[in-house]
Amino acid sequence: MSDVIEELARIVGAEHVDAEERAGEDYTHDECLTVAPVTPAAVVRPASATEVAAVVRWAHDHRVPVTARGSATGMSGACVPVPDGIVVGFDRMDAIVEIDTDNHVAIVQPGVTLARLDEATAGHGLVYPVFPGENSASLGGNVATNAGGMRAVKYGVTRHHVLGLEAVLPTGEIIRTGGRYVKSSTGYDLTQLIVGSEGTLALVTEAILKLHPRLAHRSTLLAPFPTLDAVSAAVPRIVGSGMNPLVLEYLDMLTMEAATAAVGLDLGMPDAVRQAALAYLVVVLESTHEDRLEADVERAASLMSDLGAIDVYVLPPQAAEELITARERAFFVAKAHGADDIVDVVVPRSAIPGYLAAVGTVAQEHQALVAGCGHAGDGNVHLSVFQPDPSRREALLHALFELGMRMGGAISGEHGLGRAKRSHFLALEDPAKIALMRRIKAAFDPHGILNPGVMLD
Repeated sequence: MSDVIEELARIVGAEHVDAEERAGEDYTHDECLTVAPVTPAAVVRPASATEVAAVVRWAHDHRVPVTARGSATGMSGACVPVPDGIVVGFDRMDAIVEIDTDNHVAIVQPGVTLARLDEATAGHGLVYPVFPGENSASLGGNVATNAGGMRAVKYGVTRHHVLGLEAVLPTGEIIRTGGRYVKSSTGYDLTQLIVGSEGTLALVTEAILKLHPRLAHRSTLLAPFPTLDAVSAAVPRIVGSGMNPLVLEYLDMLTMEAATAAVGLDLGMPDAVRQAALAYLVVVLESTHEDRLEADVERAASLMSDLGAIDVYVLPPQAAEELITARERAFFVAKAHGADDIVDVVVPRSAIPGYLAAVGTVAQEHQALVAGCGHAGDGNVHLSVFQPDPSRREALLHALFELGMRMGGAISGEHGLGRAKRSHFLALEDPAKIALMRRIKAAFDPHGILNPGVMLD
């Protein structure tokens, strides 16, 4: 091990390499509830793409596994290392290289957090609109997992905003893909192949991100509904109304109560309404003009009333901000209440009512409690699973994943497969597609050093 540390220190400097006993607990895990922490052989913190390439080239030559790590806010075990491998931490590569206001792009290194980028773009009247719910998340991690979040119903997910990349291949070459342009018909789209590959194909060292104008006016509506079916049925009508909501979220009764209690938020709803409501819709609208926003708010409130809402509340700005924060912290609330796993199945928007109805039946069959919330506007269903028995829980998860795929969906809408969902993916996905993915992986990574055990076995 001393020889390994010495060789890595020659690349990045001795102060930027830690052996396993000094690596620190943070580098052993992410936020996944089911993948056990693993202490790597070493943690290396390069400062440039050249240093990343040298580290990866050394690992390739010595057949040492490499795991990339940003802020470790992921929820699928994708940045959990292997015992004999090294972690490449991007702590030192956190520069916002440029905010290009003419082309509406930001160029960032992988260690930049969403919070820092949002602060930097705000001064230019621009926004990077992908907010997966944790502002301490790094852009490198977001690219690796194709992060989504509540604003995906309007702006899409990470891959819709990555115009180009600088990346280090597992063999140590540095490549650039894409650029400061929004369309290209020139060869294979390597940018999009790397986005969402969970660190298994390349290490991203720089990203060119598309920005949008930051709209000045925003309003939040909260609509309690008597049933979850009524919420699900309302979603397609709201999306099809032309109001183009920024956020369209549903929360079941249990999740709403727990989330608001966790942040001490009293929305002031009458007890009779709270007792009658089994589910809630949260709708956020934005506009460049206040009068247009007011018109959209009135139309949205009227539409939801027609669709069966018990009432519709236009929240004051402070309460609205606190409610969105409460929704974003739903994972940590579920974790604090003893959830054994949290999954993010995605189905076609029209399939949400049928899927949620079937989830209740499946949960009963497996003697589990399943509570939920999610990005209703894009069909991304987040389920908190309470079933402490590992074998029963695995059977339940497999049934939930299989049900979602049978309805035209996928196992994960935004968290990724990582290590946590790999076995289910390999069992349920088309074998021909998995075989193709293995060939792609082998073409990029002939020795299999990048994130072994993630996504593919």
